[in-house]
Amino acid sequence: MYCEPTTESIKVTIAFFWVRIVVMKLHELDKALREELRIASFDDISLNGVQVACTPDKEIKKVVTAVDACQATIDEAIKRGADMLFVHHGLFWGRPIAIDGIHRDRVKALLDADVALYACHLPLDAHPGLGNNAQMARMLGMRDYDPFGLYHGQYIGYKGTLPMPMTCAELARLLGFSPETGLRILDFGVDMVETVGIISGGAADDLPQAVEAGLDCYITGECAHELYHTCLENKMNMICGGHYQSEVFGVGAVARYIKGEFGIETEFIDRKTGL
Repeated sequence: MYCEPTTESIKVTIAFFWVRIVVMKLHELDKALREELRIASFDDISLNGVQVACTPDKEIKKVVTAVDACQATIDEAIKRGADMLFVHHGLFWGRPIAIDGIHRDRVKALLDADVALYACHLPLDAHPGLGNNAQMARMLGMRDYDPFGLYHGQYIGYKGTLPMPMTCAELARLLGFSPETGLRILDFGVDMVETVGIISGGAADDLPQAVEAGLDCYITGECAHELYHTCLENKMNMICGGHYQSEVFGVGAVARYIKGEFGIETEFIDRKTGL
């Protein structure tokens, strides 16, 4: 017998079909992420993309993101019911490695729980919207920024002008950098910074590119002893916020992208190293 649909039944039906639409298999999500992050465009030692696959027909209903594919984040992702763990630093780096020791433990934990591992290294640093460096530029209020920092023929970072002059301490605070995250400031340049270059992670050696570009300040993750005098003699400011802390921005942005674009549940695991 036909019954006129009620408003509530229509809402339930719409919600049902919406869920059916946004649920994806791993290969579908992989294709979307490869296109958005332009993974094929980068010469990278990281095996970017799927590093450990889950069961082919498994629906990806929850994605957990983290900076590192360490045992702690893998275990936490499994505990939180993840179908896929998306990381910046994966398990495979440019050469064959035996599935032995802690490497075996990590891979086995993923396989036993049927959780996929997805890694994105340089493409996630360089992405103009979701990338670590673009996200930091936006956090500093930079509306316009240009590619900066050549690495293997690709620009990885960004440079630009701040919306107002700031001290190095103010810049570090806006980015969430602190002594607990590994913050080190070499403030040998102007007191009030107007132009900055940003390359996340272990990019201290790219400081000369910031000097050559005539920037007031260079922002990166790790510091290096030999660059102290480079900064001093060039009257340059450098902010090193910690490798880990400079790379939480991209995986957080990817989590928001996946949730907003596909309706997939996401969470971020913050496993700080202080380095």
